[in-house]
Amino acid sequence: MLCQHVHQFGQMLVRRRPLETMGGSESRLARCLSTLDLVALGVGSTLGAGVYILAGAVAKDKAGPAIVICFLVAALTSVLSGLCYAEFGARVPCSGSSYLYSYVTVGQLCAFISGWTLILSYIIGSASVARAWSSAIDSVTGSHISRVLRGSFSMHVPHLTQYPDFFSLGLVLLLTGLLVLGASESALVTKIFTGMNLLVLSFIFLSGFIKGDVHHWQLTQQDYEMAKSGSNETYSLGPLGSGGFVPFGFDGVLRGAATCFYSFVGFDCIATAGEEARNPQRSIPLGIVISLFICFLAYFGVSAALTLMVPYYQIHSDSPLPQAFLYVGWGPARYIVAAGTLCALSSSLLGAMFPMPRVIYAMAEDGLLFQGLARVHARTRTPIIATIVSGTLAAFMALLFELSDLVDLMSIGTLLAYSLVAFSVLVLRYQPDQNLSKNEKMEVEITETTPECEASSLASVPEAGISKTLKSLCNPISTIPTRKSGQTVYRCALLLALLLTILCLILAQWPSHLFSGDPLYTTSAGLLLLLILGITFIIWRQPQNPAPLHFKVPALPVLPLMSVFVNTYLMMQMTTRTWAQFGIWMVIGFAIYFGYGIRHSLEKTNDQQQLASSLQTVDKNVPSAEFPYRK
Repeated sequence: MLCQHVHQFGQMLVRRRPLETMGGSESRLARCLSTLDLVALGVGSTLGAGVYILAGAVAKDKAGPAIVICFLVAALTSVLSGLCYAEFGARVPCSGSSYLYSYVTVGQLCAFISGWTLILSYIIGSASVARAWSSAIDSVTGSHISRVLRGSFSMHVPHLTQYPDFFSLGLVLLLTGLLVLGASESALVTKIFTGMNLLVLSFIFLSGFIKGDVHHWQLTQQDYEMAKSGSNETYSLGPLGSGGFVPFGFDGVLRGAATCFYSFVGFDCIATAGEEARNPQRSIPLGIVISLFICFLAYFGVSAALTLMVPYYQIHSDSPLPQAFLYVGWGPARYIVAAGTLCALSSSLLGAMFPMPRVIYAMAEDGLLFQGLARVHARTRTPIIATIVSGTLAAFMALLFELSDLVDLMSIGTLLAYSLVAFSVLVLRYQPDQNLSKNEKMEVEITETTPECEASSLASVPEAGISKTLKSLCNPISTIPTRKSGQTVYRCALLLALLLTILCLILAQWPSHLFSGDPLYTTSAGLLLLLILGITFIIWRQPQNPAPLHFKVPALPVLPLMSVFVNTYLMMQMTTRTWAQFGIWMVIGFAIYFGYGIRHSLEKTNDQQQLASSLQTVDKNVPSAEFPYRK
């Protein structure tokens, strides 16, 4: 009896949401967003104020002029996740992003974890951008705002800010009101700010090629000594390295690319708008790919312009672009840069706040969060309660909390979501079509069972049985996915996820032991690689679902596995403190899930209804004489 209860409880945790329940249902939200709206949303969310600061910090200390290669590597790595999101956007045109994709593929518990971490990422991201907006305005006023607030409302509490940031509070609440008005109104404001941001970045790009000097990509020790002798001591020179285009070597390029990877985070907000896009199967894949391409061009152009205008060791890390214009004699251009920074922060804040209520709404509609959060306004057709609650929470975080210690938490949530989406694409492509008719299913089962009957004489011999199993794994007979092949891929993918996690843990935590030739670590990594390659080959040999989609990830299963590897490796580099903070957030989430969500899940209700209808069918079809105990 106990084993039966444990089995039933385990089945509840891995309940999956069928795809056919989503395709035909009409959206409760307003389908009003075009492809251009989604591109503006993705670019605005991704291309934040980091484009004005990050390039300078990475170029000065990590990569030099090779910063352009760092952004290229980071963009190609981000495209791995972007392609996976694009396929799911074409396959599942609903709100929820990675939460929904995980629900379809992995199961309810993993879906809740994905959605709960996404909520954390969006809340911290929104509050952080609001604080950056407030700091930018404060610097324009000569720090007058911060001095007044620090003098009037000074606080000395651990993990809280030195003073309450009322400006951030008001900004987040203002944008929350804008989001309540409707998706089209939010998209219009995002397009305006994103367009102005792109104009400023174009100006920076052109200025760099007009005032830049190609010699700054070929600097030598002599140039460094001249700069050191002419330094006014107001700032310190950065390291020279070996000079030239790649002064810090290949290792510097990789370290810079790892930092630049986070600058492409944000495009996933497009996937949360699947229920509000006019033609989601087409516009979501296009929006993701186009927005990533635009962001790469912007980062590439700004970093190239910056390193052409100023020697990389003379870049100011805190304000690289304004100081670069002062260096080339275009001082007034720094005001254009300041305006672009504010536009970038505005579009980034809207991009962070827009998907947050959509994820909450999707989880509440499925019953995993409180049902009241799924309420949709009758006129604006927006998730009004989820928008107000999430906006209020983000405003409260921006008002009181010191967010610099929590930024890595945002990265964990995003990287985990990317990994789950890549895993989901890998699994779902090899699953049989859920809309197959009963006759088609019967034909597939006959196709599967016929060769098994022919091989029954060999099954009695153990060697023949093993060889037959290996042959069926590497050379499946059916050319379309079956239930058996789908389960094979599912189990292999789970095993791959475990092996990749162990490999990434070794690479991230003990790289010196591995690359120094330590026999234990080298042998372990070699065995893990062999197992990963073997299981990947088995997945590659399984038949894929031939159902047509507007977009499909190419080179399966390699590209999704590369995405999982990169994201897992970056997660393994997080500190113990960050993982402890993540654990606290997950404890709160599990309390909600096991206390409310698992009992109010929509899939539980559907299962109970299906069970009741099947029992009624049995009662009608079975003669009452077979049940003498019934009256």
